[in-house]
Amino acid sequence: MFKPNYKNIVDCAYNREPERVPLYEHNISPNIMERVTGEKFCHLQFGTQAEFEEFMEHYCRFFEKMGYDTVTFEACVTSVLPHGGALAHPRPGYIDGREKFETYPFDSVKELYINAFTKYFDAIRNHMPEGMKAIGGVGNGVFEIVQDLVGYENLAIMSFDDPELFGEIFVKVGDMMVDIWKWFLKEYSDVYCVCRFGDDLGYRSNTLLAHDVIRRHILPQYKRIVDLVHSYDRPFLLHSCGCIFDVMEDLIETVGIDAKHSNEDQIADFRVWVEKYGDRIGNFGGVDTDHLTRMDNEELRQLVIGLLNDCAHGHGGFAIGSGNSIPDYVVPEKYMLMVDTVRKWRGDYK
Repeated sequence: MFKPNYKNIVDCAYNREPERVPLYEHNISPNIMERVTGEKFCHLQFGTQAEFEEFMEHYCRFFEKMGYDTVTFEACVTSVLPHGGALAHPRPGYIDGREKFETYPFDSVKELYINAFTKYFDAIRNHMPEGMKAIGGVGNGVFEIVQDLVGYENLAIMSFDDPELFGEIFVKVGDMMVDIWKWFLKEYSDVYCVCRFGDDLGYRSNTLLAHDVIRRHILPQYKRIVDLVHSYDRPFLLHSCGCIFDVMEDLIETVGIDAKHSNEDQIADFRVWVEKYGDRIGNFGGVDTDHLTRMDNEELRQLVIGLLNDCAHGHGGFAIGSGNSIPDYVVPEKYMLMVDTVRKWRGDYK
C-alpha cells in the first residue's frame, strides 16, 4: 500500500537516489484535478473561509491520491505587483525610465504578498496529508518580475539606452524578493521540504538575454535567495524553461542550485540533462508536456517506462513527471496514463 514520504523528494533534490522514484509536477491545474477525480471543488476557492478550507483539503488530498510524496504549491509575486502584467500580456511595462523606477512602491509588495497569500500557506499547513510536505514557495524569479514591470522588449532597449538603470532594477527586485523569502522561510519552512521558484531564462535555441548579462545581473540575485534557502537547511530547485545549457555551470557552481526542472524534447532529450548534470544536481521532469496532448497511448507508456529504466538508478536524484506542468489543455487520460505507468513500475499496485 502506498504511503507518502516527503524524504524521497528531498533525496532527489540533494541528488541522492531515493528509496522510491517520486512523482513531481511544477503545477497541476485544479480543473484537471476535477476531471481526474470527478470531484467538483474549484468553485470553493473563492467562497467563504469554510469553503476555501474545503478547496485546500481537496487540493492537498489529490496529490496523496495520485501517489505523490509532496504537495506542489507556490504563490506568485506577479499576481500582486502594482502596475504589473507585462509578462503575462506582452506589452510595454509600467517602468519605462528612472522616474517611474524611483517612485515605484517596491516596499509595499511584501505586505501585499503577505495579505494575499497567508491564508493559502496556512491552509497548506492545516491540510497536509500525513507523511507529506510541500514543495514550492514564493513563485516567480527575478527575471520574470523584472519583465512584468518593464516588458521584455523595453528591457532589451533599456540595456543599451540606460545600462545603469537596467542593472539597478535587478538589484531592487532582488532586494524585494529576499525580503519576501525571509518572511516565507521564517513562517513556513516547517511546511516546505524543498523550495523553488520558476524563472524562464530561455527559449528553444538560446537564452532570452545574453549569457554575460544573465551572469552579471540575474544570477547574483538568485544566489542571495538560494543562500537564504540553504540557511534553513532546505534544498533549492530551479524551474527554468528553455535552452540554458550555456549558463548551467554558473547555476550549479556559482549560484548553488541543488536541482533543476523543465525540459522539452525539441531542445534536448531529458537524458541529455541527466547525462550532463546528474552527477551534481537532481533532475526533475522527463515527459514533454506536448506528449500528454498528442502522443499515442502506447507510445506514451513506453516513453515513461524508458525514462524510468534509464534514469532511476545510478544517476543521482531523479523525480519523474511532465517536463513543464499539467495545464488545462493536457488530456486528463494521458496524464493519468503517465501517473499509472509510474506507479505500476515502482510497485504501488499491479
